[in-house]
Amino acid sequence: MKILVCISKTPDTTAKIAFTDNNTKFDTAGVQWIINPYDEWYALVRAIEIKESKPDTVLHLATVGVADADPIIRKALALGGDEAFRINLDGADSFQVAFQLAQLIAKGGYDLILTGKETIDFNGSSLGGLIAGINDLPYISLATKLDIADAKAIVTREIEGGEEVCEVNFPVVVSAQKGMAEARIPNMRGIMAARTKPLTVVEPVTQEPLTSVTAFELPPAKAGVKLIAPDQVEELVRLLNQEAKVL
Repeated sequence: MKILVCISKTPDTTAKIAFTDNNTKFDTAGVQWIINPYDEWYALVRAIEIKESKPDTVLHLATVGVADADPIIRKALALGGDEAFRINLDGADSFQVAFQLAQLIAKGGYDLILTGKETIDFNGSSLGGLIAGINDLPYISLATKLDIADAKAIVTREIEGGEEVCEVNFPVVVSAQKGMAEARIPNMRGIMAARTKPLTVVEPVTQEPLTSVTAFELPPAKAGVKLIAPDQVEELVRLLNQEAKVL
């Protein structure tokens, strides 16, 4: 079996969010970058588990990004990937990123392509579907469980009001979410091995993005908390009726 896990670089969840260039670009100054948690904790770790149970499995990683994405993909290799590819492009939208990955996938002969359900910066949840659409592959989203049996993927996914179990032939694209696997921490052996594992830089295929950013806007600052004494019931009722907002 040959697996590809798509890896994204995202800001740490504690990063201070600010914008530059008239609010059209994310300000990266001082930002710590991490592997997108949905890619790392669920898609990548489940792929590693499959490789551990089936030692002949080949596990590749791929990301779209410039040189500052190298530490991220190296960390993913330290967790357990065999080889990585970095498509040398600062992607402008999810379609442009998906298009680049789709070209790599088309040439790689992969049985299983895994992505996280979304990235924690844009929350678009579109990459897996776009890759599948471009390459005319079946796609299963929001997967919470993935097993391999009889040369097929058995995937459990969330649907409204319950779960759905899908059985699909390879090749297939699956987006993973919480429940797929448990997060791991790279050990020293993995970190040392990652230094020598192949990381191939691939030049991008020409493809313009389909969208552009007009402006980013931060949500309004939260109002202060009002404390009401236990005996001021009427004042509490008045505030709830006149000032409280239902979200």
